[in-house]
Amino acid sequence: MTRVESGVQAVDLAVEPFGWLLLVIFVVGYYFIAAEEKYHINKAKPALFTGTFMFMLLGAYYAINGLNFATFDTEIAHLILEIAEIFFFLFVAMTFIEALIERNVFDALKEKLLNSGYNYKKLFWVTGILAFFISPVADNLTTALILSTVLITIEKNNKAFLVPATINIVVAANAGGAWSPFGDITTLMAWSAGKGSFVDFLFLFPSSIIGWGMTAFLLSRFVPKGSPKKIEGAEPVKIHKGGKVIIGLGIFTIASAVLGKQLMHLPPMWGMLFGLSLLQLYAYRLKKHHDNDIQIYKSVSKVENDTLLFFFGILVAVGALHFAGFLSHAVKLYTLFDPMYVNIGVGFLSAIVDNVPVMSAVLKSSPDIPLAQWMLVTLTAGVGGGDDLLWLCCRCWCDG
Repeated sequence: MTRVESGVQAVDLAVEPFGWLLLVIFVVGYYFIAAEEKYHINKAKPALFTGTFMFMLLGAYYAINGLNFATFDTEIAHLILEIAEIFFFLFVAMTFIEALIERNVFDALKEKLLNSGYNYKKLFWVTGILAFFISPVADNLTTALILSTVLITIEKNNKAFLVPATINIVVAANAGGAWSPFGDITTLMAWSAGKGSFVDFLFLFPSSIIGWGMTAFLLSRFVPKGSPKKIEGAEPVKIHKGGKVIIGLGIFTIASAVLGKQLMHLPPMWGMLFGLSLLQLYAYRLKKHHDNDIQIYKSVSKVENDTLLFFFGILVAVGALHFAGFLSHAVKLYTLFDPMYVNIGVGFLSAIVDNVPVMSAVLKSSPDIPLAQWMLVTLTAGVGGGDDLLWLCCRCWCDG
């Protein structure tokens, strides 16, 4: 059985035993991704293996059966382009974050909160607000981990405060990332795929802040009274030379990505890589003329390669399911049911599974829905996919 794929006939493997073998491999691979804590294996490993293995099998199937490789070659080319856009965007964003960490920017923020004299209630709301407004720029994962570390430093042993405060940070980071094209991987994917302009995502702000605000209000009722003890005798933390300039360069880099996408039809990664080049040139100038090395290449080396490889593997795996024809069948849900209910269901599924493969599947199936529905599914997938952030943050303070 065949289907039309980009104007060319492709084999519909979803109705053949080989296609179901691919689906089984995906399910088994995803089981090990979800159970990484049980088997003590980083989820990037099974994700990368699953994605690459599925396409190796597809290539072998086409070769053994003497099928036309035209659609296969097209799928691979599109997949590489799609992943490269996301990969390099995240690479630059994470490099900037590491450079800011190296310049003590976040340590200075941590000290201000430590010396603020806030009680638990105020710390709960302040860290939530910071998470909501930092995540649209820094991405929700980085924001949640940094601010949860701040909470651990402030109050390590009071779990009655840490549990609701950590959940609050995760919800705020996810909600904040949902209204920015680069606040969450799902919004970045939707923006890169051209499902909405930069301004379109900003209209999600009211829904995002209301969703977080209602959750935060309920959580705040469980925050205990009292205040954390101040750390006496600690030396003041200062932002190293160049730290504030790097903040400015980061803002300019984001502006370059937005303007490049909206006005010059360049992929967002182009503006980001341009910003990275400016950061490298500034690092060279700082070292040569001020004898102050920000160690930009060390910051690059500290970028979480496992995170990038996980995204690569899971996007390739979903791409294999798409090429096999499964997503062309799944898209029929949008014709059988009201798209609004399907998109709400996507949000619930993202909370159980992971928002990256779910959103990737929706984008690849590309249902014929209006802009408002694309914004809705971006919101539900982004806000709903906080399970991995919550697990990471809780592991931070439990281990700490």
